[in-house]
Order: sequence, then structure tokens, then C-alpha cells
Amino acid sequence: MSARDARRDGTHDTAPSTGAGHDPAPVVVTTHGPVRGERRASGDRFLGVPYAAPPVGALRFAPPAPPAPWTEPLDATAYGPTAQRRGFGEGATIPEPTIPGPGILNLNVFTPAADAGAALPVLVWIHGGGYVAGSAASPWYDGAAFNRDGVVLVSLGYRLGIEGFLHLADAPDNRGVRDWLAALEWVRDNIAAFGGDPARVTVAGQSAGGGAVQTLLAMPAARGLFRAAISMSGSLIDPQERWVGPAVAELFTRRTGVPATAAALCPLSDDRLLALQDELTAPGPGRERLPGPLLGPVADGELIPRPTLTELTEGTLAADIPLLLGHTRHEFHAFGGQELTDLVFRGPALALARARARRAHPTWLYEFAWPTPVPGATQGLAFHCLDLPFAFDLLGAEGVAAAAGDSPPQPLADAMHAAWVSFVRDLDPGGGWPRHTAGRHTTRIWDDEPARHTGDHGRNRPLRAPRATPRTPTAPVRAP
Repeated sequence: MSARDARRDGTHDTAPSTGAGHDPAPVVVTTHGPVRGERRASGDRFLGVPYAAPPVGALRFAPPAPPAPWTEPLDATAYGPTAQRRGFGEGATIPEPTIPGPGILNLNVFTPAADAGAALPVLVWIHGGGYVAGSAASPWYDGAAFNRDGVVLVSLGYRLGIEGFLHLADAPDNRGVRDWLAALEWVRDNIAAFGGDPARVTVAGQSAGGGAVQTLLAMPAARGLFRAAISMSGSLIDPQERWVGPAVAELFTRRTGVPATAAALCPLSDDRLLALQDELTAPGPGRERLPGPLLGPVADGELIPRPTLTELTEGTLAADIPLLLGHTRHEFHAFGGQELTDLVFRGPALALARARARRAHPTWLYEFAWPTPVPGATQGLAFHCLDLPFAFDLLGAEGVAAAAGDSPPQPLADAMHAAWVSFVRDLDPGGGWPRHTAGRHTTRIWDDEPARHTGDHGRNRPLRAPRATPRTPTAPVRAP
């Protein structure tokens, strides 16, 4: 069995030699064993590094467990298996590969140099995908530009859909959330060996990943694992009350005839589980009390003591953690109307920013307004996910031209990426971007003039009151 195949199966083997005449492949010793990565012009990268054991068999619906230790260098030159078993289709904005294999609880480290003494700031990235899809193996999440600017980037995979988030009578809730915690604990214990500083970690994500960031901010168990946060188009289950999990489980059993228990679901194949998930989330009777996505983090009274937005707008747990957050101007406007953008993204972001501002919690708010010129349903719109290649400064990455055209504005990427780097490094985005305060509701507008600000967050675009559950958009943009 090759080293790559062994790693994908959750087992380990020795990586092949790099051969004479090449720079030696970097090797780093983690708490579980050594990993051998790949040296690039932008730095070193280590892909598919296990942070927990493959969640199979008795571990499928259990909390993440430590991986079995190994002694020979583990091949970390190819992305590991993904929890995503089925993507959003050919029309999805972000290229997010599906990679088979059981060892899905892995992460990727991109570092300027695997130097244990470097103590560089760290950005931990959580992908989106509506908590049912998405992949850390996307070329849009490559850490090359962050490495160029002295930042270590870590991207992680986690359990999705039923395996990660369905309430089960005989298993812990929020298993995907527990995966985020396990990955952050791995970063705390190992990132120094890769050149990072465990005391200078910023957690970031987009869409469902942005919701993950907000969830982590509201969790006592996450205290001390990061010092700052970036939430891009953050999306949460709403309402996130404790009754939601059991209510979704009851709907699952009523629709599928399968008990919502780990004992009943554990023997089922991935394809069968996806079919059951489709039955759960299909339109129809029984969803009246459960608007929006049905699978995602919910308050369980233990790991997440109370709804995230309640904690973040009324509590003090995240008071000392700088937060940079925002959204695109149109998000899902092309498919669900501007009402969906206002209700799911813009309204909650503004409410959160203002609630933190009233109590002087360090907060910066943005709106990405640059419209794509690409012909089609989203032409002229700043739609969901469009801001990602600008923040990562990856305008040349696979799939970006299809979303942003052949000549997206590099100065905008320069400015936006520099703000992200400054925030991760200095806890302030710099560039004259003022905080969102009680007396000054300032929003950075990312557009052709990247330094523009507004004090009203779109005074001429009032928030709309909810009238009905907004329909879920489909391709070409990815669900939150």
C-alpha cells in the first residue's frame, strides 16, 4: 500500500524519498508522530494531518478521539479524506473536492517555514457549506499569500450533516462542533513546531464556517484556544434554542421511519445516510416550526450553554476577543431575493456589531460590494463567496475567473488581504478602518475604492421584516 493510500485509510506508512538534487522535504514531529510535508516557493505545507481518529465504527457518532500514534514520518503531501461525500454540483462557486476515505478528521498546515522558533501569528480556517458539504481541500483556501505575509494558515475538516449535527438519543450533540474544538486543541499543542505561536491564533470562516466562528465565541470550552475571530457571511441555525435538536430528530424519524439513534444509524452506508438526510431536509409538512437549515450547531445546555446570538449580544464571554465580521452586499439576492440576505446575513451581522459596540467590545464591520462582471444570474452582484479569493489574495486560483471574471481588481485583493493579515498579526485591521462603536457605526465598504467607509450600513437599504421562510437558493452559489 502506498503512503498516500495508507494515510487516506487512516493508517500510516513511510513517505517516499524526495531524491537527490532537491530541497529536503520538511519533517515536523507532532504529539502523535512525525509528518513529512512539501516545500514550495511560498513556504512549507503539510496536508491531511490527522488531528483525531477516523470516526468509523464505534467512533462514528462519538466525540473525536486521539489518533493512533505513529513513529515513521507520515506522508503529508496530498489532501486527506473529506467529510463531504457529495458536493453542491457543477454550478457551485467554490471548487471543493470530495476525497474518499475514513480519516476525515484531518487538517492542513501552510507555513512560511517549519521553524520551531518563528512564533508567527496563526489563522485557523473553517470552511462553509451549510454544515452539510464543503471541503478544506479547496484551492481557494491555499495559504500561499498568508505565508508570504508571515502568517501560518491551518484549514480543517469536520463531520457534516447527520454525522456531525443530528440530535441522537444515545450520542453527544454537536459532534461537528467538538471536531472544531479538537482541531483547535491540536493547534494549541502542535503549531509551535510548524513555526506558529499558539498564543496568537485567530479563528476564521465563511458562511457556515463564519457561523462556526460565532459559535466558538459563545462557548466556554473554546476559551483560551484563540485570541481573535473573523466571521465572513456567518450563518447560524435560527432559532438555536435547546428544543430545536430534539424537534429535528423527531421530524427525522417521522419522515424516514428510522430511529434517531447512533445504534440505528451506525451500520448504514454513506449513501444511505445521505438519502435519509435528503428525506429530512425535503420541503413538506413538519417544517413549519423549523425554518432554515435543519442541521447545524444548536444550544445543548452543555457544550453550547445558550443560543449563540443570545450569548454574543447579551453575554460577556467574548467581550475581550476582537471580532472582524461582515457579508457581501447581495449574498443570495439572485435566487432568494434581498430579503434572504437581510434576514440571514446582513441583519444578524449588524445586530451583533451594534450589540458589541454598545459594550465597547472590539469589533470591525464590513460589506463586500464589488459586483462581478461575469454574465449570468449573478452579473452585477456581490454574491455569496465572491469575497473569498480577495481575502485570501488568490485571484489566480482555479475557478476564480468563472466567479469574478478574467480581470478582477488586484488592488482590492491587496487591500482586503492586508487588512486580514494586519488583524491576525496586530488585532487591528489597520488602514484607517475604525472600530464599530456605539457613537460611530462605521462599516468598511470593499469595492473599487477599497478604503471607503459608511456610517449607516446601507441607510437606503432598510432591513426587511420576515414574512415567510425564505426559499433555499440553489446553484450556482453555494448554500451557507
